[in-house]
Amino acid sequence: MTGLTLAGMAAEVLATADGRAKTALSHAHAAAWRNARAAGHPLPLGQAEPPDHPARPATPALLDPRDVPRRKPGSVQGRIAMLHAVAYIELNAVDLHWDLIARFTDVAMPLGFYDDWVKAADEESKHFNLICDCLEAQGSHYGALPAHAGMWRAASDTATDLMGRLAVVPMVLEARGLDVTPGMIAHFEKAGDLQTVAALQVIYAEEVSHVAYGSKWFHFLCGRHDLDPKEVFHDLVRRYFHGFLKPPFNAEKRAEAGLPPDFYWPLTQEESAH
Repeated sequence: MTGLTLAGMAAEVLATADGRAKTALSHAHAAAWRNARAAGHPLPLGQAEPPDHPARPATPALLDPRDVPRRKPGSVQGRIAMLHAVAYIELNAVDLHWDLIARFTDVAMPLGFYDDWVKAADEESKHFNLICDCLEAQGSHYGALPAHAGMWRAASDTATDLMGRLAVVPMVLEARGLDVTPGMIAHFEKAGDLQTVAALQVIYAEEVSHVAYGSKWFHFLCGRHDLDPKEVFHDLVRRYFHGFLKPPFNAEKRAEAGLPPDFYWPLTQEESAH
């Protein structure tokens, strides 16, 4: 295994194109970090130069969001399209978490910060494979449909701003997953697809922790710099997130993850118009 530092291992995941290979490497590196921590000899963080964009397989084709075909969710093809979109999001999440580890080693953070994001990357890797298994059970596969080319924009926009990255990726984008996943679960329950329901329930339960990691470390950095977390969050989201936050919100799960309503409601179009 190459990459004897955590940052080096993170960069190695980012440089791996194939989704199954990327997630296998992600699992292996997460286990190496975890085992070294358990033995009381944590791996050195090191430094790395992560790529501007992670390696990607030849498929799916990445299209402008306006050009991604819309499919009716009630059909089998619509459900396959929904699963494909989820798989793409999960694969991006694997890269986002490893990129967070590799890109910001110049900011002194407790080892617990790395424990959290390695765990999140490990779980996102599991999520990707669960959804790929569901696609294959439907006679499809990851890469069969085009995907949204704008998914890495949040990472590019916050490449030099750790607080901005935490605000936009876990506390906005992943929090959105908490809002929409219950509806998806209900949709696949109605279709009788128990394999996908089980996969989405695992994802839903674990994503709460990922949002919570974002909130925890965002508040940690605000405390370090004696900043008001809510004001800074609003400023960073308005700076880096393109558009408004869209209700309805899953207030219960957001609160469980450390996101109170006064963080997100002021960033909606309704509130901003007042």
